[in-house]
Amino acid sequence: MKNAILIVSVLLFFLQVGCAKSIRYSADEIKDFPPSIQEHIKKGEVALGMTPKEVRYAWGAPDSIRNLEPLDGKTREEWIYSAKGVMGVIATRLLLFLDGKLIYVSR
Repeated sequence: MKNAILIVSVLLFFLQVGCAKSIRYSADEIKDFPPSIQEHIKKGEVALGMTPKEVRYAWGAPDSIRNLEPLDGKTREEWIYSAKGVMGVIATRLLLFLDGKLIYVSR
């Protein structure tokens, strides 16, 4: 039974991570974003090239943020989103921003 709960929790996390943490926004708040970014936000998805603000609209605030050493003078941030189940943290997603743009999303 514990294994079934764990499997379902992990699947829900990977399918719904954005929906569980999405912040509320009005259409007016995202109207100036490119149409493709607006669609990702509406679906609770993130995409490479998004800004931290756009990611927050899509997935909400991360569980933690680490400022990494700059690379070639460009700022770097690591955002971590965690899914918690009955047995604690069961899955995490890591996002990496370089100079204000999303460049990596772990699977």
